Amino acid sequence: MKWFHTAAMSLSLLVISGCASITGNNDTKWLYPPMAVPLQAGLQQEVQIARLTQLLQRADLADDLRAEMFYKRGSYYDSVGLKDLARLDYDQSLSLNPEQPELFNLLGVYYTQVGEFDAAYDAFDSALELDPDNSYALRNRAVALYYGDRLHLAMEDITQHYEEDPSDPFRALWRYIIQSKQQPEQARAELLESYQHRDEQWGWLLVAISLNQVSEEQVFNAILQGTPDNTLLAQRLTEAYFYLAKRYQQEGDYAQALSLYKLVLSFNMFDYVEHRYALLELGRIYHTVREERKAEQQAAN
Repeated sequence: MKWFHTAAMSLSLLVISGCASITGNNDTKWLYPPMAVPLQAGLQQEVQIARLTQLLQRADLADDLRAEMFYKRGSYYDSVGLKDLARLDYDQSLSLNPEQPELFNLLGVYYTQVGEFDAAYDAFDSALELDPDNSYALRNRAVALYYGDRLHLAMEDITQHYEEDPSDPFRALWRYIIQSKQQPEQARAELLESYQHRDEQWGWLLVAISLNQVSEEQVFNAILQGTPDNTLLAQRLTEAYFYLAKRYQQEGDYAQALSLYKLVLSFNMFDYVEHRYALLELGRIYHTVREERKAEQQAAN
């Protein structure tokens, strides 16, 4: 695929990406991982938060309008990483207008992030009761069930989600991640079959990362060549480092996975699911390593 061709990087591209490389005869070796400038809260976001805060102090607002304002302010809080303030606003909005499936979906993602899985399931169930065709809520419930170790139910949801659009590489990826917990060989075979029927969507490069079909150098070059600005670079690297970290985690290389998940968090892409779940993954790795070391000490004694 043309995405994977290796080419020399210009000086300006290297400065923008914040990476360094050495070039051999056949490939590029990276001394430092490609980076983007971490995104910061914009003036517009801060102004909107301040404006909505002022408007919400008015006593003459109708409940439906107040609910909408809480929802909007919560969305701005969420976009700058203030997830607890966002949750409070979402709760306020739902107390005024409980028929908001998109808000239940957002709350479900929040509860998944913080490991409150029963609350997450309830939120996603509410979202799907209000909107049975909400594909995002179905996918997010599958992910919550996966992290909550309810793998059979997770597979039911993610399979339904995948079958709605098999051409979507992210659907294929999450089906693979969930299925790998119980059927790693079958999961890889099915993802490889999907990959062989790929189109030009960006996400298939992430599938290639997961399948180890391309080198990391090729991946980095493809991202750098296809990202004209820092925001898009931050988005692409957030996704790439997350799925690369998942691969290393599955291989048992926890040190590499930890480093990559930390890179995912560094770009401040707060509204990306990869950013949302990277911190959760870090906690799971720390727990796994701690339990392994405890078992080794007990065996040694």
